[in-house]
Amino acid sequence: MSTVEKVLTLPARQEAHRDGYVGQLSQFWGLYARELIKTFRNPFVIIITFAQPFMWLAFFGSSFANVPGGAATLDKLLHAPPGTGYLQFLLPGVLATSMLSIGMFGSMSTIQDKRFGFMKRVLITPTSKATVYLTKALGSATRGMVQIPVMIVAAWAFGIPFVGTPLAWAGWVLGLVFLGVGFSAFFLAVTASSTDWQTPGVISNFITMPLMFASGALFPAQNYPSWMQTIANYNPVGYAALLGREVVVYGSFDWIYLGYLALFAVVMLVVGTAVASRYLKVE
Repeated sequence: MSTVEKVLTLPARQEAHRDGYVGQLSQFWGLYARELIKTFRNPFVIIITFAQPFMWLAFFGSSFANVPGGAATLDKLLHAPPGTGYLQFLLPGVLATSMLSIGMFGSMSTIQDKRFGFMKRVLITPTSKATVYLTKALGSATRGMVQIPVMIVAAWAFGIPFVGTPLAWAGWVLGLVFLGVGFSAFFLAVTASSTDWQTPGVISNFITMPLMFASGALFPAQNYPSWMQTIANYNPVGYAALLGREVVVYGSFDWIYLGYLALFAVVMLVVGTAVASRYLKVE
């Protein structure tokens, strides 16, 4: 190829690359909108999504209502300032654990699309596997975000005091977004090559319970044995709970926790996109 031909071909290649990028972006928004429509057009899903936070606070949060020794014993148990109720301590932990479980539903939605042929129809178009994967991960995380305002309303209804600045609360919500995106990306990457309905549930049950209880989300990690504290030191669920607890209980904000959650989300997205681009299978 002559120098003149190379010069003439280069703009055409750049234009094709730009058109491909714009096309993937358009397909991303279309598939992402589909994920949201699938979630919110089902009244049963909406009812369960709204009711679950109230049930967590009503049943689990009331488990220490009659603890022997009263408030003094509870203060020692929670390692929190005097007068801190368990509901106030629990609120950040419940929101953190809810972000842990949303990835399972994204995996089930992906397998449903495979089984009913939608995924095959999408992948015969110029839509890349990475685009499909990212829409599923972010759609699943967005589904989990619905619980945040509901949980805050539930906390207000149960009389939980609100402290912290609006900036601190915004940072906490951002941390929950990072956590939800990270776990959605993780679960989708693990189940990328599967078409079995049972796989997401089995993997979720295997992973969710250890991460939830070894996180400090429901109980202070200081009360754990040393091996559980080691898990909690690297558990992103625990960092999300600690971030929220700094806001709700102490009225402060720790940027290190937010940075850890952001790093977790980025790593999971990068690794998950690479895995899905290679191993995402239709059948």
